[in-house]
Order: sequence, then C-alpha cells, then structure tokens
Amino acid sequence: MTETASLPIGLFDSGVGGLTVLKALQERLPCENYRFLGDTARLPYGTKGRDTIIRYTLNAAHRLVSVGAVKMLVIACNTATSCALPSLRKDFPDIPVLGVVEPGARAAVRATRTGYIAVLATEATIKGGAYQEAIFRLRPDARVVGRACPLFVPLAEEGLVEGEIAEAVERLYVSGLFEGSDRPDTVVLGCTHYPLIKKEISEVLGDVRFFDGADGVSRRLYDLLGRAGMLGNGNGNVEFIDSSSSAAKRAEKEKRFYELLGNVNGEI
Repeated sequence: MTETASLPIGLFDSGVGGLTVLKALQERLPCENYRFLGDTARLPYGTKGRDTIIRYTLNAAHRLVSVGAVKMLVIACNTATSCALPSLRKDFPDIPVLGVVEPGARAAVRATRTGYIAVLATEATIKGGAYQEAIFRLRPDARVVGRACPLFVPLAEEGLVEGEIAEAVERLYVSGLFEGSDRPDTVVLGCTHYPLIKKEISEVLGDVRFFDGADGVSRRLYDLLGRAGMLGNGNGNVEFIDSSSSAAKRAEKEKRFYELLGNVNGEI
C-alpha cells in the first residue's frame, strides 16, 4: 500500500447532513479512515448568496486539509457542490474532488418510470439549477419540478426529525406537489440533511421513490480508489472537526455526530 493510500478521505458539510454521506462511505469502504468537518459556524449554506457559498466552501476545504493531507475530498453538501465544485477543483488540483449532485441525479433518472422528477433542496441549489441541468443532460425529455425547503435543515440539525412539527413543515413545502394524478414518481433529496427526515417526508408523500447522492458517491469513490491502487487498509477511524468557536457547541455537535452515525442512511 502506498503512502497516499493510507491517508484519510476528507469530507465536509455545513453541519450534520454530511453524515448521511459519511455513513454511505463507511458501509462501502469500511477500511478507510475519514476526516469530517461540520462548518456549523456558518450554517446554513443554502440561504446564502452564490459568492458567499463559494467563499465558505473554499474556507472549509482549506481548513480540513490544513489539519493534515487527505487522498480524496468529498463535498458532502449539495449547495456547495452546485456552487463551488469548479472552484474547489481549481484550488486543489492534486486532490480528486467529488460532489453529490451528479450521483443523485443519475440515480433518479435510472429509477423514474414516468420521467417526472421532483427535487427537494435548499434555496441556493434550486435557484442555481444544478439538479435540473444534471437531470436534463441524462434524460432530455424529463420533467423536473424543484421545491426549496429551507426549514428542513434546522429540523435535522436540532434533531426534530419526527413528530408534529416536522410533519407540519413537510406538508407546508411538499404536499401541493403531489396532488392529483399528474405527479412526480421520483423524489431527489437534494440536500444531505434531508435523508435525516426522509421517514416523515415519505409519510406525507406516500408512494414515491426517494434518492440522494450518498450511495452514488460511495460507488464512485470505491471505483476511483481501486483504479488508482489507493484503497486503504485502516480501521475506519473518523476524526470530527467543528468550526464553531464555542467549546460547548463543538462538544454538543460531536455527540450528535456519533448518535447520527448509528441511525442515518436507511434504504434510499
């Protein structure tokens, strides 16, 4: 095994949502070590302007790498992927950088029977049109409807993933999309926080199929590492970094990180 192969895989998100991606990577690549940055000091990214998102994304990635070298960099955030992927690849030309938008779009296009796909995501991701563009590249005749669901992120961050509050917010955003017979048959959860509340969303929407980019990223990463002879032989250690300046908040988030790793990423 080369020296590079022994390096950890780096991931970052604005908060706990990226753990849905980390969990998928751990399941497919259990012998890799990981370094995860939750940029909770600047949470959420999805309500910010494009230039701000790019700046936050670059800062988060540079902080992650400043702790130590990584062999791959995964943007475990749809908003950051949609706005800043080219900028990150420019800043880190020697590190492969993967995002989550293309894998999520590809999974949805493979699965849809009618070609009618709904994308639930942050304001910035919907406004930027990254999912719409990715889906149309893969299936030009698709019908795509996007819905921004900004309150889903704080629900996930605060652990309010079940119950009356979560259900009320979900109905506010999505119930109108699925009334009548002409409705999407496939839903892309276009924010890595959203799988944390997938159970409640599915109860609101009923018989639709849900997809996100986590599984696709894990498959792509496995393929890239295997082709490059860079598959690790570690023990699956995870190093958590939180950008908050408050020690109490960092400790609280780290506790939530560990709790979520045991409970997220059911079958999508």
